[in-house]
Amino acid sequence: MTARPTRIAEGAPRYTAPPDALAAPALRSFFRLADAWQLRIADQRRLLGDPPESTFYKWKRQRDGALGRDTLERISYLLGIWKSLQILFPDPAQADAWLHKPNQSPLFGGHSALERMLSGNVADLYVVRQYLDAQRG
Repeated sequence: MTARPTRIAEGAPRYTAPPDALAAPALRSFFRLADAWQLRIADQRRLLGDPPESTFYKWKRQRDGALGRDTLERISYLLGIWKSLQILFPDPAQADAWLHKPNQSPLFGGHSALERMLSGNVADLYVVRQYLDAQRG
């Protein structure tokens, strides 16, 4: 499959890969991230948008499969969160642990970022990503 140009408002064409070409790298990245963050299976499924159990285990086993836009968007936010944490915390273990720690920011209300992300809403992944991007400056 070849990349196809898409127009961004008042910008140069940006080339995007077809969604089916993104599935395998997205899933491989997600499962590496899930290992680094020590996520439970239930949490992994929740972050991916609660796919059926059989679908989830097929993705986990094959690291490939058809992904909808919602799932790709979720993985994109998660990878952005991971990258921001790696930039903010020079120690990878500290970066990975941050997600699980209670946070006093009003955005989290004493809960961890992971708890916020596990609400099931894509918007909560976006909010955590935005928060971390703002912390980076």
